[in-house]
Amino acid sequence: MSRAGSLLFATVAYAIFFATFLYLIVFVGDFSFARRTVDVGPDSPPAVAAVINIALIALFGLQHSVMARPGFKQWWTRFVPPPMERSVYVLSASLALILLFLLWRPIDMIVWNVTNPLLHDLIWAAFWIGWLTVLVSTFLINHFELFGLQQAWFHLRGREAAQHQLRQPLFYRWVAHPIYSGFVLAFWATPEMTAGHLLLAIGMTAYILIAIPLEERDLTDIYGDDYRRYRAGVGKLFPKFRRRSA
Repeated sequence: MSRAGSLLFATVAYAIFFATFLYLIVFVGDFSFARRTVDVGPDSPPAVAAVINIALIALFGLQHSVMARPGFKQWWTRFVPPPMERSVYVLSASLALILLFLLWRPIDMIVWNVTNPLLHDLIWAAFWIGWLTVLVSTFLINHFELFGLQQAWFHLRGREAAQHQLRQPLFYRWVAHPIYSGFVLAFWATPEMTAGHLLLAIGMTAYILIAIPLEERDLTDIYGDDYRRYRAGVGKLFPKFRRRSA
């Protein structure tokens, strides 16, 4: 593929990702204007719905984790040009989520329902704070590299990317994985939790807890003792507060 073609592919992959990300907010938030959400979709017996939904979460988790590993990337770039590798990953993740949207089966049993107006509004505020945290955190570490556009742009211009440096901007000064923190908050913050939504929240949280050690192992391989010292000083998903010595 030509350099211009690589950039076009990366742009299309990014556009699909961003549309998918926006719909994920709609899906999890169960907004009434959507035809498919975590609580709106085809009917199935609860046991069948649970099996289908767990399989969809597992498929997303496997794609997201396996394709992110350095060993897979080394093998994969024998077939996919390195400047396009990240865009292919992003597109694959988007397709896995789109499949989840299309095939998800709601389980409408109510687990909790918050009716207090103040608490109801606070939970919705937490929902939006979660998604905002996800988005802002991607820009703090280089949004366009994370989603493949920078690689394709540099390839078009014949530029080499600068060597990665371990930085701790804003949220990263207190939490090692604020993107995951935002997702956890967004998945769990709902005034009305159904069994289907609870399954999604548990499944995605379990994936995150499995993915974090794999990601940290890769980062330790890259940054060595610098990353070990950084991780010792911050929380994993929530800030680490230390007692002051007397």
